[in-house]
Parts: sequence; structure tokens; C-alpha cells
Amino acid sequence: MNRQRVARGSSLLFFFLAAGVFARLETKAHTTAPYARAGDKEGEIVANLAGGQVIVHVARDNTIVFATVDQPIEAPSVPPRVVDLDTRHVGILLGASEWRTPANPNPVRLDKDFQRATNPSDQRYEGYGEVDQDLEAIGVGFLEKLRPLVEQLHHQIEISANEPLLELVIIGFGPKGYGPEVWTAEYRVQQEQVGVRGEYWQTRVLRPRFMQLYPPEKRAPHTLVEARYPAGMKAPTLQDLIDGNDPRIAPLGPAEPRFAKVLELVHRGEAQKAVPADAADFLRAVLPLIAKNHSFILAKMEEGHGFDWIVPPEEPMEKAQKEDKNRPAGAPTLRKRPSPN
Repeated sequence: MNRQRVARGSSLLFFFLAAGVFARLETKAHTTAPYARAGDKEGEIVANLAGGQVIVHVARDNTIVFATVDQPIEAPSVPPRVVDLDTRHVGILLGASEWRTPANPNPVRLDKDFQRATNPSDQRYEGYGEVDQDLEAIGVGFLEKLRPLVEQLHHQIEISANEPLLELVIIGFGPKGYGPEVWTAEYRVQQEQVGVRGEYWQTRVLRPRFMQLYPPEKRAPHTLVEARYPAGMKAPTLQDLIDGNDPRIAPLGPAEPRFAKVLELVHRGEAQKAVPADAADFLRAVLPLIAKNHSFILAKMEEGHGFDWIVPPEEPMEKAQKEDKNRPAGAPTLRKRPSPN
């Protein structure tokens, strides 16, 4: 069974300079200078960007182990955040995932109160059909949350047409026994100049562009999957570090036979054969080595058994909302489960 695949743009956002999101720099010659934030006196809407890495290891028995490492783009910034998507998927938000306006002290967080679109085939989204309906519903859901925020940007944004404003990494299980899957949905924006003076722009967000990262093509190696924002991050992926026998990671094998087996399978392109508990413990040992002084999270998903934190986020957890009576048993949940007695 195949899910439709769509080609991805050549790069992610590296320098995102917007007068409505970040103050424009004085000249194009200074585009490598640190970001300056738009002043509240102008009444500008401001986006806080989440940057970092998402690492996914699909192990044996259809178990998905995944981690995020926070790599701040500017100050202040927000970490990559995990959000419930549906009964089979969770998502990780990168890029413009939090928005602020001077009139409201509370930020608008795209990971809060997410609702899937009930009718992704609505005429407003004509042109969809690139992916299956469950992914369309997720994509349209975030499109609806992002649209009213983006429409408040009325200055020209210095951003390439191929660079996303927001990126959603979708992790979970496909329908009808499809198995583990990882997708990215990238949200780009388009602007139109209004008026002859060129001081006012209309901005709209385009429907997301999907790309499937897992499973690999037939007969392709099963390796670790990694997404990063911005794409200009020069640090090697974890797969690169393992293949290159990185001196920080290589000693883990001789010290622990279980880790040696995980390293061997990942290097051979047979990551799907690793024991899930060993894969999780290996990532738990590796993350402090590659994250350095940055925060990280670690979690796992099992088909039919739901979601579990291994290393939960440092942010205070919200109070659990009243359980949905229609929520299937074993559906993914980000609420921290009580420890067994």
C-alpha cells in the first residue's frame, strides 16, 4: 500500500526578515546581522520562531521513538512543541509556531486547541488531493489557524517563495495497516502589493506542501529520519554522526552491548530491526551529547498502545482537560501518565 508522495522545496527558512514579524534591516547588505524585533509602538504582530532538530527512529514491532532538540534561532525564541493531531498521529511545530500582538499579553500558540478540518474537500481548498484525506484534514486544520495571523502582515517579507514560514512534522501510523509514517507539511506565504507607494502588502498563506520522509522507497535503507529548521543548520545529522564513527557516540557501543547492536543496525540501514527499548535508551544516552546545553525531549509511540513521554518537555504541563468520551483507547495523548506503583 502506497501513500502519495510530493517533492519538497530545495531549502527551509534560514533568514526570515519581516517588518511585521521582525523589523527590516536598513540595507540588504546587512542581511546577516542579528534579527531586530518590530516595535510594539507600531502595533505589529510578531512571530516567535521555533528552531531545531527532529530525530525519528522507527524500530521493531512498529514502535516509533522520536526526539526534538531545541536550537534557538533568535532571542526570545520558543522550543519545538508537540501537539496531538488525531488518534494515530502527533505533530512537531517548527518555525512561526507562536505569535504575539501588543494588544494581547497572551501569545497565540498553534499547538493549542488544534482541531482538524471536518471537511478538507471544501471548495475553499480546491487543489488538495496530494495526500490522503487524514493528512489533508491535519494540513487544513493548521492552515485555518495560521491564516488570520498571516493576514495581519502588511509589510513586505524578505523571504524566498520556496522557504516555509511554518513546518509541521507529522509522526504516527497510516490507516488500514499502513504502518509507521513520517511526513512534513510546509506552509509558505504569498504577498501582493496594494497601492502605488508600495507601503502596504496583502499576505496570504498557501496550502501546505507535503513530503513523506518515512517509510523509505522500496529496497532503500531504513535509517534514522531527521527534519531540521532552518535547513541551513550546518551540524551533521545523527545518522551522519553514526556513519562517521563520531568520537562522542562511538564509545557508547563498547560500553553497552545493547547500544552496539543499535549502532550496527542503524549503520547497516536496518534501523527497523532494533529492539524498541534499546533504541529509546540509546537516544536517551546520545541526546545530551549532541544537544549540549540546549533542551531536548524524547517520546515513543506504539501502534495500538498510544504515546508515552520518556523525557518530557521542561515547559509546565497544562492541566489535563476533561477526557473526550469518544476518544479511542490507546489514542495518542500528550498528558503525562502516572508512574506505576
